Amino acid sequence: MPLFHTPDQLEQKIPVGISACLLGENVRFNGGHSHSDYCDKVLTDYFDYQKFCPEVAAGFGTPRPTLRLEGDPNDPRMVFTKQTDKNVSDVFMSASDAYLEKLSHLDGYIVMKNSPSCGLERIKVYQENGHPHMQRSAGLFTKELQRRYPLLPIEEDGRLNDPKLRENFLLRVFTHHDFRHSVGESIKMKDLIAFHSRYKYMVMAHSQPIYRQLGRLLSGNDPRPVAELRDAYFEILMTTLSKPAQRKNHCNVLMHLIGYLKHAVDVSVRKDIINVVEQYRRGEVNLATPMTLLQHYLKHYGSEYINQQSYFAPYPTPLGIRNTV
Repeated sequence: MPLFHTPDQLEQKIPVGISACLLGENVRFNGGHSHSDYCDKVLTDYFDYQKFCPEVAAGFGTPRPTLRLEGDPNDPRMVFTKQTDKNVSDVFMSASDAYLEKLSHLDGYIVMKNSPSCGLERIKVYQENGHPHMQRSAGLFTKELQRRYPLLPIEEDGRLNDPKLRENFLLRVFTHHDFRHSVGESIKMKDLIAFHSRYKYMVMAHSQPIYRQLGRLLSGNDPRPVAELRDAYFEILMTTLSKPAQRKNHCNVLMHLIGYLKHAVDVSVRKDIINVVEQYRRGEVNLATPMTLLQHYLKHYGSEYINQQSYFAPYPTPLGIRNTV
């Protein structure tokens, strides 16, 4: 059966880092917060949050003067907006170092948009003349988080309002968590192969070339030790999943799955399912529509292998994610 349906079926909540202001902590420069209902009222059923505010950790106080980034967009410095001659980058980062060193247990991180500390992208970096560079940056904390944990799923709270980006982030968080617990530090090839067996169609939905590449990686012809294969597999997997799957690729996977019903159901039934897939291809229905119909028949006529595919439930069904993409 698919991995995730309800919070009760998770052995434990998934550890996810988050900017403290998103959970209602009054840590913003103005003494307020940026509470996210979606993070705090929906995802909290599944996520065990580790909250952190790097500006407070740096001792800048609450409320405090506003901060901004200046100088080279590739290596900006942090200053107070009305005290630009004082570089506080070292003070800021040294306060976050101890925290950043202890995040290998996390499966995701949600950061605050538009923040010179925590923003994921599009953060202005100012020139000496007071005008921002055309090139934007990530906030200093988030940039270092990305450097230390390049495969960790990271997303801004504002971007979670986009259905495709929200779906992609949650898919990566649950996949990251599953890999750590199913394979983790294991040096057994069978564990890696078992994981890949469940994720084949998810990978195919993102990239057929990568689907074939990962198959070759685990074919037994690669001479590298299992630990190296595991690390290489995980890097390729998470990098591939970092971009939302395209509708045409989902359709390709759905057609492959219909093939498992070839000898089990009448051709008229398969045609009906194909018609619904075509509706999805044209954007007339969401992904949940052909998926639900296909699952109904595969549950009765499909093999254990096909019903174990994470593609059917890469995240808890009650989140209703596939009703939005």
